[in-house]
Amino acid sequence: MSTDERPRGSHAAERAAASAPAHVRGGARGDASGEPQGLLAEICGTRRLTDANTRDLRELGAAAAGRATPLHVVLADFFACAHRVRAGLGSSGREDDPSGTRDGAAVLLGVLGDSAVALSEGYETAHRAAIRREEAGRREFVDDLLEGRTPLGQLAERAERFGLRLVGPHRVAVARARTAFEAGAASTRYVEDGLTTRFGVEHVLITTKDGLLVCVASGAVAQVPELFAAQAGESVSEPCRVAVSRPRTGPSGIVRSYQEARRALDTATQLGLGAPVVNASDLLVFQVLGRDRAAISDLVVTVLGGLAQARGGPKALLETLTAYFAAGCRNTTTARRMGVGVRTVGYRIARIRELTGYDPTDPDQRYVLQTAVLGARLLGWPESPLPAAD
Repeated sequence: MSTDERPRGSHAAERAAASAPAHVRGGARGDASGEPQGLLAEICGTRRLTDANTRDLRELGAAAAGRATPLHVVLADFFACAHRVRAGLGSSGREDDPSGTRDGAAVLLGVLGDSAVALSEGYETAHRAAIRREEAGRREFVDDLLEGRTPLGQLAERAERFGLRLVGPHRVAVARARTAFEAGAASTRYVEDGLTTRFGVEHVLITTKDGLLVCVASGAVAQVPELFAAQAGESVSEPCRVAVSRPRTGPSGIVRSYQEARRALDTATQLGLGAPVVNASDLLVFQVLGRDRAAISDLVVTVLGGLAQARGGPKALLETLTAYFAAGCRNTTTARRMGVGVRTVGYRIARIRELTGYDPTDPDQRYVLQTAVLGARLLGWPESPLPAAD
């Protein structure tokens, strides 16, 4: 195509680019590394937005997102540049330039609006991709932190990227509700915003793992686990139980504390404890019992197996033993808590002594019975059958 045969808009674009001041002219076309003056001169001159223009504008938006420039600043700069280019078009002095007509102005405004949309689309697409990369990186870091899969030096270095300092002792708290906690959910954001706003990201890490809400708290702020428990309870409209580990030092200590908190949470659930917050240090004896399943199974079968001969099964007698020990071995208190008569409690205690051979009223035999009852609760007996004793 000869010079005279080119579209009329091409002449206008050339005049706009040539007549614009030096600081406005950015080159024949815009690109992601420079200002969009040349691109805008072409768009304003032709009064249309080509596919190539749209791609260039999206690249400009993506580049701005990569520089972390706020979108409102990007759009403000875009329209300021468009105004300068428009002024350059108006100063060309050519009669065939339609920019001064009402129809031409309307077309130009429409094209600039579409250009701003393309610019914003490129920015938002890149911004969302960056957020997904950040979330994926954070999730990988959390998994490595709680599972101990990365050398400690690398883990500490990565922690600094997320503002968390792994120096000094840390405690880990975990929360469980009927509905699983998920990353990005309203309940998770509520807890995270509340704690990080108060204590700062360098002292608190809130995340999710296997449906649990997890809080890694620096020992420098001792009240974090308690406030985490309160926030977690407020974030859901259903019962929520929290377990808190003992403090330990360093990244490896965080792994151990997380595992301890999870075990404490499972133990509290197995024992049916009513307290919404449990400390792992208070459940150590139960965890010791649970570590040797064969031994505790043997104890339960040997000591309590005879209760299976009771009419209606062992459940009522086990419940009586549990209430009896919780009441300080007092029949009256046990009867009141269970809602039965004192004579009923006395009868059941005698029946337990008869079936097991152990007397709950004898201090020397009481400990064996109480330990066996705790083991039965940990193992879920009598609902879950146990192997026969050796």
